[in-house]
Amino acid sequence: MPPKTRAPKSPLQPAVPDRISPAGPESGVFDSEASYWQLAFTDQDLSRRVAELVEFEQCRLTSVDLSGTSLDRARFTDCAIGNSNLANLRTTGSTLRRVSVAASRATGLQWIDGALQDVALAECRLDLCTFRFSKFKDVVFTGCNLTRADFTNADLRGARFVGCDLAGAQFHNALMDGTVFSRCELSDLGGVTSFAGARLESADLVALSYALADALGIVIAEE
Repeated sequence: MPPKTRAPKSPLQPAVPDRISPAGPESGVFDSEASYWQLAFTDQDLSRRVAELVEFEQCRLTSVDLSGTSLDRARFTDCAIGNSNLANLRTTGSTLRRVSVAASRATGLQWIDGALQDVALAECRLDLCTFRFSKFKDVVFTGCNLTRADFTNADLRGARFVGCDLAGAQFHNALMDGTVFSRCELSDLGGVTSFAGARLESADLVALSYALADALGIVIAEE
């Protein structure tokens, strides 16, 4: 028998020092291959930038606007992001490791072919986001709006969704053995047959059963 996929663990907390230096105006230039270490970005407009191979380590980003920015092959390690605008942020081949994202707007976020490890996303607006071909390990979404999110070909075996709205989300060809869903909205899903091996609470199963029946061509007769 194949080995059992382990359940996702609670993400490790980002190691962000309590006292770090404020980022100056020059930090918002985002040159390619730039590195930012132990800096606090606060109320900064970093939108519509284009760069690659940018690294953030032990940084705190608060009320930062990254909307429309392109950061291919970026790395965020031990970072805390809060109350920020990540709408339409685009990236390919990027990494989040020991990162928390809280109360932020990320409508239309494109995180393609990336890696997320020890990541906690709480109370975030992530509708219409794309995580195609990305790999999740010990990642938890809590209270997030993920309507019409796209997880096509993603490896979700290390992901947990708690109290999230996933209506209309797409899971075609996703790996989901061990993925956990708790108290989530699971209506109108695409790729529902990828849920083989996922773990759901009984309340979540009702909505999923209708989507699964539709995918298999099963007609549910009304009494």
